[in-house]
Amino acid sequence: MKKRILLIEDDQNLGFLIQDQLQQHGFIVEWFKDGESGKNSFIKNAPDICLLDVMLPKSDGFTLARKFRLKDQITPILFLTARDMLEDKLNAFKSGADDYITKPFSMEELVYRINVFLKRTTNSQDAIEPSQYAHKNLIIDFRKNLLKITKDEIKLTEKEKELFKILISNKDRIVKREEILLNIWGDDDYFKGRSLDVFISKLRKYLVKSSNRIENYHSIGFKWEEA
Repeated sequence: MKKRILLIEDDQNLGFLIQDQLQQHGFIVEWFKDGESGKNSFIKNAPDICLLDVMLPKSDGFTLARKFRLKDQITPILFLTARDMLEDKLNAFKSGADDYITKPFSMEELVYRINVFLKRTTNSQDAIEPSQYAHKNLIIDFRKNLLKITKDEIKLTEKEKELFKILISNKDRIVKREEILLNIWGDDDYFKGRSLDVFISKLRKYLVKSSNRIENYHSIGFKWEEA
C-alpha cells in the first residue's frame, strides 16, 4: 500500500517540486500551503508522515507540531526549513519534530530520510498496537469491538472502542481531555467535550462488574486504573 505524505509548504515552486518528486517515488502526497488547512488534513486523514515548514500563513510550524502531537505521538514529523539557527532546531524538537532538514536539500536525502522514518514507525506500530486487553474478569477485543465481563458481552461502538484503547494504552498517565478529543473526535470544542463526558459515563457503567475503573481528574483528563 502506498504511503501518504502530508506536505505543508507555502513556497509554490518548492512545494510543487517536492510533491512531484515524491510522487515519482511512489508516495501519495497531499500538499497544503497554510497551517490551518494542513492541520485539518492531519486530524481528518491521518498521514503516514508529515513534512512541515516553519514559516507558514495562519499558523507557524512549531505550533502545528505541538497540536499534532496532542493527537498523535507516533507519526513522524520532519521540518523542511531555511532557518538554520540552533534555537530554531531546538524549538522544532521541543515541539515534537523527529527530524530537521535545512534548505536547500537534495531530494535523494529527503527520500532516504522519509523511508527510514516510515520503516521505524511501521515496526513500532506492529509491536505496540494491541488487539486485546485482559485483566482478571475483563476482556476487550479491539478487533471485534467486543467487551466481556465474566459471562456478559457488550458490543462496543467504534468511538467506545477507541476511547477504551487510548486510555488503556496510556494507563500509566493521565490522558488529557484535549488529546482524547483531537484523537477520536477530531476537534476539542465545547460540544465535543460534552459528548466525551457522555461516553465516559457509558464506559464506567460497562465496568461496574470489573475491578477496573476510569478516574476523572477534573478539567484535566482521565486515567485507566487496575485493581
